[in-house]
Amino acid sequence: MSGARGLGWLARREVLRIYKTWTQTVLAPVVSSILFILVFGLSLGSRIREVAGFPYEVYIVPGLIAMAMVQAAYNNNSSSIFQARYDRFVHDVLSAPMRPWQMNLGFNVGGMVRALAIGLALLALAMPITGIGVAHPFALLLAVALGLVLFSAIGIVIGIFAETFDHSTFFVNIVVLPLAFLGGVFYSVGQLPSPWHELSLVNPVFYLVDSIRYGFLGASDVSPWLSLSVVAALAVPAYAWSQWLFTSGRRLKA
Repeated sequence: MSGARGLGWLARREVLRIYKTWTQTVLAPVVSSILFILVFGLSLGSRIREVAGFPYEVYIVPGLIAMAMVQAAYNNNSSSIFQARYDRFVHDVLSAPMRPWQMNLGFNVGGMVRALAIGLALLALAMPITGIGVAHPFALLLAVALGLVLFSAIGIVIGIFAETFDHSTFFVNIVVLPLAFLGGVFYSVGQLPSPWHELSLVNPVFYLVDSIRYGFLGASDVSPWLSLSVVAALAVPAYAWSQWLFTSGRRLKA
């Protein structure tokens, strides 16, 4: 019972961090993504009529939602665990009557909640603007869940190993963002010539974007089951790594 109460307390704390600064944690990413839809989708939509049979402003929505959500999940967890280490607050968590999996889950909840809040807000705004719907709800939920597990866990791992705050932001700015932009957010990878098409298939973020696009539109560049399998194959070891760090206390007890 004490472990469950501790998990609830830790998860509540992580969610309150988001609520207290909602203009930065939720509103700002939503506004920037909506601007992408308005600027790229509606303005270029008059020149790029269709992509894969869909209006351009509709086609880019799933990728933009995916990009905003994974950034939020990563940024939230990397900054949260880094701040907990910097302020020595993590020592209080480690000494609490909680199991390591409860500590790991408690810290991961914040990133997932923040990402879901952003994703739902973007969808609510994008629906009346573009008319986008959800073709395969189950596939969409599975893709979103795997993507959030993956990037929430990566945020925990990077936040634990980071020596400075710049180290945690380096990964998202130098790795995640370029991979997202090159992962088919604004275009169909299937239309790329060789060797760019083959290189795109090496990009792990492409499979997340493609699986989420399939959930929304029912169309994808590769098999949706292949995309979901690739994301799952990355998410499981990433979460296991974050779990091992809490179990071993590596770099947390220093």
